Amino acid sequence: MVTPASLPPQGLPGLDPTWSRLVEAVDADGRRRTWHVLDSGGAGDLEPVRETTPAASRGTVLCVHGNPTWSYLWRALVAHPPPGWRVVAVDQLGMGFSDRPEQPRTLAQRIRDLAGVTEALGVHGRVVTVAHDWGGPVSLGWALAHRAQVAGVVLANTAVHQPSGSPAPALIRLARAPGLRQSVCVRTPAFVRATTALSRRALPADVRDAFAAPYRHAFRRRAVGDFVADIPLEPDHASAAALDAVAHGLRGLDVPALLLWGPRDPVFTDLHLRDLLDRLPHADVHRYEGASHLVTEDAPQAFDAVRRWVADLDDCHREEPRPEAEPHPPVWTALEDRLGDPTPAVVEVSGRTVSWDLLGRRVRELAAGLTAAGVRRGQRVALLVPPGADLTAALYACWRAGAVVVVADAGLGLRALGRALRGAGPDWVIGTRDGLAAARAMRVPGRRVAAGAHDTGRRALGATMGLADLARLGRGQPPPSEPTDADECAVVFTSGATGPAKGVVYRHGQVRAQLAALRRTYAIGPDDRLVAAFAPFALYGPALGISSAVPATDVTAPATLTAGALADAVASVDATLVFASPSALRNVVATAGALDAARSKPLADVRLVLSAGAPVPADLLRSVCELLPAAEARTPYGMTEALPVADISLGQIEEAGADDGVCVGRPVAGVEVRVSALDPVGAATGPLTAHPGVVGEICVRAAHVKDRYDRLWATERESGRDRGWHRTGDVGHVDAAGRLWIGGRLGHVVTTDAGVVTPVGVEQAVERLPGVSAAAAVGVGPAGAQQLVVAVVPEGAPDGGGVLAPDGLTDAVRRVVSADVAAVLVLRALPVDIRHNAKVDRTRVARWADRVLAGRRPGRL
Repeated sequence: MVTPASLPPQGLPGLDPTWSRLVEAVDADGRRRTWHVLDSGGAGDLEPVRETTPAASRGTVLCVHGNPTWSYLWRALVAHPPPGWRVVAVDQLGMGFSDRPEQPRTLAQRIRDLAGVTEALGVHGRVVTVAHDWGGPVSLGWALAHRAQVAGVVLANTAVHQPSGSPAPALIRLARAPGLRQSVCVRTPAFVRATTALSRRALPADVRDAFAAPYRHAFRRRAVGDFVADIPLEPDHASAAALDAVAHGLRGLDVPALLLWGPRDPVFTDLHLRDLLDRLPHADVHRYEGASHLVTEDAPQAFDAVRRWVADLDDCHREEPRPEAEPHPPVWTALEDRLGDPTPAVVEVSGRTVSWDLLGRRVRELAAGLTAAGVRRGQRVALLVPPGADLTAALYACWRAGAVVVVADAGLGLRALGRALRGAGPDWVIGTRDGLAAARAMRVPGRRVAAGAHDTGRRALGATMGLADLARLGRGQPPPSEPTDADECAVVFTSGATGPAKGVVYRHGQVRAQLAALRRTYAIGPDDRLVAAFAPFALYGPALGISSAVPATDVTAPATLTAGALADAVASVDATLVFASPSALRNVVATAGALDAARSKPLADVRLVLSAGAPVPADLLRSVCELLPAAEARTPYGMTEALPVADISLGQIEEAGADDGVCVGRPVAGVEVRVSALDPVGAATGPLTAHPGVVGEICVRAAHVKDRYDRLWATERESGRDRGWHRTGDVGHVDAAGRLWIGGRLGHVVTTDAGVVTPVGVEQAVERLPGVSAAAAVGVGPAGAQQLVVAVVPEGAPDGGGVLAPDGLTDAVRRVVSADVAAVLVLRALPVDIRHNAKVDRTRVARWADRVLAGRRPGRL
């Protein structure tokens, strides 16, 4: 007996009853059935619809749910369709509120069922399919059969193939077990309820109940069990051929694609994402960190991404013009040019010295060995090797072989490092014994290659070869074909100071342009030698054609750099250039008294000190110049996505005087800067302008700006919404002399009822007060009506913290700050980023201040 279709009950959260329609159509077996659909273009008829409804002018977004959800999953997209598009969300037969046939449906039947519904709905124009879970193969099967109509496909946490070498998801295997399937899926609502329980932030109870609404009785859950049984995990399964046809056909589906992913999903993991990307290499991807199986519930902003992506199909947004870069030589050119040169290229302060000749030959051999071992152009190689000769050789060998290096700073911390590397999805991992052990603990994918002299235990960590094996394999082999400027080169990660670290993709042409900008801006020549206390920067030494060294210090804690360690590193290469973060230089100055005249002598030959990563106070630069008397102190402004953007010297800082924020100088040659003005709630909505005095988000354009954010399509779309320009997330203004002033991060702007307040200018004014060592200006309360709160760290590390400041200090702060200050609080220390130990985490300070002022237990900052 068929259980007939019906309309959903009234009052389900977020579901407008007028969207519901009952549609009669012919199913895969030629029988007339009734489906329940949500239709943004429907009339909300209470009777079955037999006549077609014209699609919207631009096309139809066709949404297909999986098991055991229903069209309710797509309610937000039905409520707000992409402009000019109709959204139709179908309840599959046996699911949601559609007819419940007595017999199970196979994948092939469900694909043909969907075709019958779209025919009945008059879906004859352009179509974008959107699907989740096992709705993915159903929608893709429809797309392959209707290729002429398909304008694009959107997939969320789904699969068309079980990746080889990995078992089927445990939850699916458990649910499919013959003794459990009926109990878990049909007789009880366990499977239904478990699906919504996967969300990492628990869904509201009424939403969980709404998802379960069609499945309140066992007879209504019969298809839930049947759907599970139809998952073709075995090669002779009845639906295996249909799924294989979809998986094979996907490789030829050359339409735009968007993949939305919840990486914490225990069912469809990043392995399934990688399989989809192998079949759809052109797909745009956005991974929502923290989201699980129901990615659109855990990250509802995913629907905003869908709307923008569909809208972009019409306006060709993805074709963004870029400044034309001058031709530059490959990054390994200096290694080729200096073959036979016995002078040092890389110096390990506590270890080896590697000559240019040895490094060049090693890179040649490793590049050929990587190719012979199966590393293909465009594959990703994660490097978990500490700074030194092995890391440098592996990096340049990967570049020479056309591989894409994945370089994540150990300073991110193990948890964030693992999240970053898993997100990048490397095909290979090159690591020391500790690095490979960490990769296993962090569940980083990829074939393993051991780095270092010791092979002990490497097989237990999954490595079947080492760098020495690769070098032997490549010895005497011809070099691989050279990658082009358009080939991807690297995935590097932001500091994570304002959220999870983002992967940033560079192509070879952009890296070459960046190296040219550094050479030009700082007059770097063959006689220079570099000490980089920020380890990733040292890797550019060979590309710049200069010797390099990294000081003996904890790379995860830049503030531990001592004057002695810096002096030893400078002496090891007779350095003329030093690069270090402000926190590192601060400790160098603090420990300078321990240096005797002989040990500090090499510092006198340094000609240039560069410091970046956070605002650098002028008094710190003066102190550094006393220690390095011949050095010019300069602070490049930039970010992981674009460096350098601007540059300023100590003398220029002193000349600029005071203004609202930190002066970072004028844009370097080849860089254009514009500002997008802020609105009253702190959003940068104004058109790009170069007009002096306009406070807004800093936007830059240059040949060396990053290609894109990695697997963060929505983030990239937002940061590049002005075609060809990168929105930096920093706020500031340009003065009448063309100098750029930075006032803080866009997310840290305080939006009061009197207007917006950028934090850095406030903090600078407060930090000039006697007895104040540091300050953070934050907003507490709702956007547009926030109260400005200043957290102050007094000199001398106070015993207490989390209390209101004394009246005298509060009065002093209010006198020097032009905006109204609601409260002044005292802290022992400000939280800073883990990479540079310098960027203040104002978001954490704001949450803490809110608890303090609300009279709640403030807890740990």
